[in-house]
Amino acid sequence: MKTFINDDFLLQSDFAKTLYHNYAKELPIIDYHNHLPPQEIDGNRVFENISQAWLAGDHYKWRAMRAFGIDEHYITGNATDKEKFLKWAHTVPYTVRNPLYHWTHLELQRYFGVQELLGPGNAEEIYERTSAMLQQSSHNTVGLLQQQKVESLCTTDESIDSLQFHKNIKQKGISPKVFPTFRPDKTFAIEQGGTYVAYLQKLGAASNINIESYNDLLAALENRINYFHEQGGRLADHGLEQLYYFKEGTYNAESLFKKALDGKTLVVEEVQYFKAQVLLFLGRCYHKKGWVQQFHIGAIRDNNKRLLSKLGPDTGFDSIGDFSQARALSGFLNELDGTDQLAKTIIYNLNPADNEVIASMVGNFNDGTVKGKVQFGSGWWFLDQKDGMEKQMNALSNMGLLSCFVGMLTDSRSFLSFPRHEYFRRILCNLIGNDVVNGELPTDEKLLGKIVSDISYYNAKNYFDFNKP
Repeated sequence: MKTFINDDFLLQSDFAKTLYHNYAKELPIIDYHNHLPPQEIDGNRVFENISQAWLAGDHYKWRAMRAFGIDEHYITGNATDKEKFLKWAHTVPYTVRNPLYHWTHLELQRYFGVQELLGPGNAEEIYERTSAMLQQSSHNTVGLLQQQKVESLCTTDESIDSLQFHKNIKQKGISPKVFPTFRPDKTFAIEQGGTYVAYLQKLGAASNINIESYNDLLAALENRINYFHEQGGRLADHGLEQLYYFKEGTYNAESLFKKALDGKTLVVEEVQYFKAQVLLFLGRCYHKKGWVQQFHIGAIRDNNKRLLSKLGPDTGFDSIGDFSQARALSGFLNELDGTDQLAKTIIYNLNPADNEVIASMVGNFNDGTVKGKVQFGSGWWFLDQKDGMEKQMNALSNMGLLSCFVGMLTDSRSFLSFPRHEYFRRILCNLIGNDVVNGELPTDEKLLGKIVSDISYYNAKNYFDFNKP
């Protein structure tokens, strides 16, 4: 059966079609947050088959296959790549109404020209066809990025990373431009006991600082921020259940740090206080450097302990959490803003119940110095689908200015995920188009077209300003 994805996919009105085709479709992509491995861009990897490019590491697909009753042998196990693809193809027709159904067929069409719906009947032929195309220069990692007009992208990199692959990419003049993002989560994971102490040794080696005190830790972090900046890094990212805020002096960060070094267990509030103090220090460093700080909040991770012990983290056992967000988020942002040290900030929320909380909170700290200085980030993880994107944009529209939004990102580990930008742009254009049809917005193509172009590309280009020294 031929795919349902045509030129006007998701565009329900003539005005929506005009907005998409004339103002969004041809724009380049700035993917400012993803988890692509930079070594595969540096090495310009050629995938042996579509399973390696499409299924490996994709916990979205893994969750669906498990739900459909597919044995783990065919998901993360020792089955052949072809066997894994055939099992995925068997699952796909039954993913209807899950965003995977849209993403699957959009990606097959955009990268490989596959016009049919994937299923058991055509799986072998599509496997062979796509795997052959992946051997062509147009389908190595750099070729795949260039196909989708990716202008620049930001990987997510541990604070101790040498960034050697980023150096190589820059030296080779590879297009798109690839920038590192500072991800320091492990540097303040003090609750992890011995694992944390061992990580401090790695951080000390990377920064050439012997970390024996809390001040040593802060010096090492600033050293690494400076290093990332020298290599083109202009963003930081943090994955947290929630932000934390305490009155200064509630505990003593140096004493808590020594306690951890001595192998003693910290209580929950001590852990949270320590994290808050480190994050405030980091925030001030980011402001000094002119960076953008990102906070991904609201995930409850590693829920299935049995399968976590068998398969490890990031294998599909995370979900939406229901943490209290507003009070501490307000205190944290206010602490930095109070001394005019609040960097440009993006807050990504995983619990849709908190959409209006986050959308209204970010507006408190937009001070007129930068357009959209504090952003309510795009629909993330479980929310980066049509319903989630629409709810995020509706909340942002109701509480703030959609026109200042920096738009979409992939948050992906797959080089085949970039049609998610197209997916987002179509949903954006349809949302605005429906308002025009309903008489809620004027039929002003020039104004609304500019807003669509800004959200799709120009706002991000100006906000991140990767060319800034």
